Amino acid sequence: MSAPHPDGFRLKLLLIVPHPDDEVYGASGTLMTYMQAGEPCGLVTLTRGEAGRTLGLCDTPEELARMRDVELAACLETIGLTSHPGSVHEQHTFPDKYLQDQPLEVLTEVAREAMTRLRPETVLTFPPNGSNGHPDHVTTHRAVKAAWDSLPVTDRPRLWYYASDTPPENEALRAQWLSPTVRHDVTAHVTRKLQAIGCHRSQALSTVDFIRKYPERITLETFYEVGAEQLSPESTR
Repeated sequence: MSAPHPDGFRLKLLLIVPHPDDEVYGASGTLMTYMQAGEPCGLVTLTRGEAGRTLGLCDTPEELARMRDVELAACLETIGLTSHPGSVHEQHTFPDKYLQDQPLEVLTEVAREAMTRLRPETVLTFPPNGSNGHPDHVTTHRAVKAAWDSLPVTDRPRLWYYASDTPPENEALRAQWLSPTVRHDVTAHVTRKLQAIGCHRSQALSTVDFIRKYPERITLETFYEVGAEQLSPESTR
């Protein structure tokens, strides 16, 4: 865990996600936009992704975890997060695909501690349906939301969820679908974003699925802001 930052320090955006690659498809352009403007950003990755698809590139979960460590490091270097002053990546080793079996209060404390120490202006995580129903995504949502709810109202960051204009085909997921309230045109970063996506070589099928289902989200990153209905009409900052 990183040492406390100086008084007055705060991140522009903090992602809290379960897997290596959860940062890249829907938010890497936003990260690059903020860091280009001199704003430090952060990423908390809860697992090493050792239970994901291997595509025949390795034989054991530990081999996959090591491969995904390398892939994530390359991705964050491409985005510029690991070289940007003040930006931070924190890696945890909770079991991939089994976050729902962990005590929720432990995961909640990880999220709360990161928010308290790094003082982000905005936290980004998955929506209640996990976007695609993945149990790790859903559990991460529950932990981050519980941590956010536990903070004094005056100390809460803005809370964003990944969101798409396209409702899920699955009826149960569609029942919890939240349409975007925040939109970022990241066309200026599309070349580097595609390079960063390509760093996650073991997740090539996820890349294909994302591009097939949500091609518009390569250049337009969209989010739902909790409480946006109480905010002013401007929602694109």
